[in-house]
Amino acid sequence: QVQLVESGGGLVQPGGSLGLSCAASGSYFVINGMAWFRQAPGKQRELVASITRGGIIEYADSVKGRFTISRDNAKNTVSLQMNSLKPEDTAVYYCNAGVTERPGINAKDYWGKGTLVTVSS
Repeated sequence: QVQLVESGGGLVQPGGSLGLSCAASGSYFVINGMAWFRQAPGKQRELVASITRGGIIEYADSVKGRFTISRDNAKNTVSLQMNSLKPEDTAVYYCNAGVTERPGINAKDYWGKGTLVTVSS
């Protein structure tokens, strides 16, 4: 099993910046893709950015040019640098990882508990 713990959420003014981090720990064979999702009040969870183990990155259109996802495979961490924040970025941000717990076993999705990002003046 794996545990994902996010950090870095908080209150920031529009136009400001914030960095999120997620650390994976536990017992597993390999972590495959990692991603950040978010869920705003009254809305469905949405993908913000994802990154494969090989470094292939995808962003939601709403955050392109403003957010940057990165990962450290050796440390099994994933980060999200958020710049030029807008009120509509306000949400609980969740770390996600696809984990192969044992060789030959299908990967499973794991989720962190989330960290709240509030963009408001």
